[in-house]
Amino acid sequence: MLQLQLLSSPPLTPQTLNLNSISNPKLFPSFSSLNSSQTRSFKFNPLSKPSKFSLKCRQSEYFDQKQRFDDSSSSTSPSSLGLPARFYVGHSIYKGKAALTVEPRAPEFVPLDSGAFKISREGFVLLQFAPAAGVRQYDWSRKQVFSLSVTEIGTLISLGLRESCEFFHDPFKGKSDEGKVRKVLKVEPLPDGSGHFFNLGVQNKLLNVDENVYIPITRGEFTVLKSAFSFILPYLLGWHAFANSTKPDDTSRANNANPRYGGDYEWSR
Repeated sequence: MLQLQLLSSPPLTPQTLNLNSISNPKLFPSFSSLNSSQTRSFKFNPLSKPSKFSLKCRQSEYFDQKQRFDDSSSSTSPSSLGLPARFYVGHSIYKGKAALTVEPRAPEFVPLDSGAFKISREGFVLLQFAPAAGVRQYDWSRKQVFSLSVTEIGTLISLGLRESCEFFHDPFKGKSDEGKVRKVLKVEPLPDGSGHFFNLGVQNKLLNVDENVYIPITRGEFTVLKSAFSFILPYLLGWHAFANSTKPDDTSRANNANPRYGGDYEWSR
């Protein structure tokens, strides 16, 4: 609390005191340094004796707290750092023998000398299988993973009720450890036609692991997976980045810059 006392020989009255003079820095230099967010209250005591002029200043706690909240939010938010917001999504299916989690992984781009970007690695969908460790409990420390490429995703999308498919992966293909890790994912129809079995077999000679995890997927669950796969497929190819960067006035310039691109090259032969 700030209190100022001024003594004057003539009595001060509301009529004789000019409130506009308070803002004059020559008369009251201390008033000009007060923050605009402070609350000001004035008390007048018109007496025959020398008057006391009191000023009470209170800093509003609301503005202090709001300023601290804004500062902390702006310093930690991704937008304040110039970074785009990131979102992590997935879909899980839980059954008695195992659980299956499906998560998309974004494609990767590399910059070119021209300032544009080129896709260096297509995105994929990561399947994670975890065996059951009890009733509604799963051992994620023993999980096995399988990455579906865009072509394998297309195979699953086109799979019929009575059709099956099989994918084989060797993470070390073309390297010195080729053949030491084998992953086989089989998708087979259930006997009653109500869905499919997802069966993942992993043989890892490096870690001495030989495990087989399977989970039944109902027709409705499989429909959800295929719908999600169909939606995310263009994004895994990176085509969304191209579509977002395309403008009507840039079409002709892009085609002229790369003669192998676009339909104009075919028709102008």
